[in-house]
Amino acid sequence: MAINTAAPLELTGKHIVLGLSGGIACYKAAELTRALVKAGATVQVVMTEAAEQFITAVTLQALSGRPVFTNQWDSRSAAGMANNMAHINLTREADAVLVAPASADFMAKLLHGRADDLLSLMCLARPLATCPLLLAPAMNREMWAHPATQRNAAQLRADGATLFGPGSGDQACGEVGDGRMLEPEELLDEVIAFFQPKALLGRRLLITAGPTFEPLDPVRGLTNLSSGKMGFAVARAAAEAGAEVTLVAGVVHLPTPRGVRRIDVRTAQQMFDAVMPLAAQNDVFVATAAVADWRPAALSDRKIKKDKNNATPMLNFVENPDILASVAHLPQPPYCVGFAAESHDILVHAREKLVRKNVPLIVANLGPATFGRDDNTLTLVDAQGHRELPRADKLTLARQLVLEVASRLNNKSDPTKLPA
Repeated sequence: MAINTAAPLELTGKHIVLGLSGGIACYKAAELTRALVKAGATVQVVMTEAAEQFITAVTLQALSGRPVFTNQWDSRSAAGMANNMAHINLTREADAVLVAPASADFMAKLLHGRADDLLSLMCLARPLATCPLLLAPAMNREMWAHPATQRNAAQLRADGATLFGPGSGDQACGEVGDGRMLEPEELLDEVIAFFQPKALLGRRLLITAGPTFEPLDPVRGLTNLSSGKMGFAVARAAAEAGAEVTLVAGVVHLPTPRGVRRIDVRTAQQMFDAVMPLAAQNDVFVATAAVADWRPAALSDRKIKKDKNNATPMLNFVENPDILASVAHLPQPPYCVGFAAESHDILVHAREKLVRKNVPLIVANLGPATFGRDDNTLTLVDAQGHRELPRADKLTLARQLVLEVASRLNNKSDPTKLPA
């Protein structure tokens, strides 16, 4: 199973205690351990007796590079302490405890403060202020839907735990529905997102991404080389930062970032029609989409064929609506961020676009140098000047842009000015 490592070592310096309670989803813990380590984290595995019925401690020790703890009477040293108190020592240097899988029984045990094994003891004894509890539920769909489990989940959240999932789909028992543990790559993304600064908590963002497609006939059309990767990265970064995100996507083949509402469109007019009713409801509008400036004046209902003389067909065009300018000219517009993908003279064209569209910030780049790539270089342009964000993977750049926008939203005295 492939793990997304477009932005490597995102958990460098983090120490995760990975707890396994009993359940068939324990098989996913091997790949999760490997993914966390590859992302830069140190991982200490703690298993219940039930978990050992599904996967061995030897496997997880090999993948984590650390001895696995399985019972409260384990006298081995933990965190450099030889006091036979693993339930205390294991969490004192941890940045989080992640229980994956978290069974229905284990969640009920946590809720009531029961502590009859090492993992539950450790969760109860962890420092609440410095060691958050992350739970990845895994159980049969009926167990998850049961009122008792739902009450337990709600109370665990109220007590400060964070729940990742569960997901929905085929279950080991043969049934289908909610309750399966998220996949390892999904849990990795959730853990990474958990540690991101919540700079946009309570904010609403509307983002466009990808190319539009303007049909000429039933089989042909006009488009561009935009992959949508930058816009999807901005959507993910904004969701990580705590925002409520709506992503209006053109013709792309990318997975939707977790926690993001997605609206798929095809043409520039469809994107305009999707954006305009939503724009005023959002705090920020980020226009990363590469929108076609023109569309054919007429759409042929049949494939345009060569005639016997091979004459070149004549095409007439009409201008598409300007989405960014239209949002910027609303009576109460959101904070607007435009993107300018240029082929040359990016500062000149970006500044011209800044003025023409009446927006506070333009993010400029060389389109031919970035379309389809996983990295980029961005230049932030506003009325006072410009600043370059050096080449990096697009998710890293997206996170920097999100922090920039959050800073401007919070700088009520002058939200348009680039910081020194």
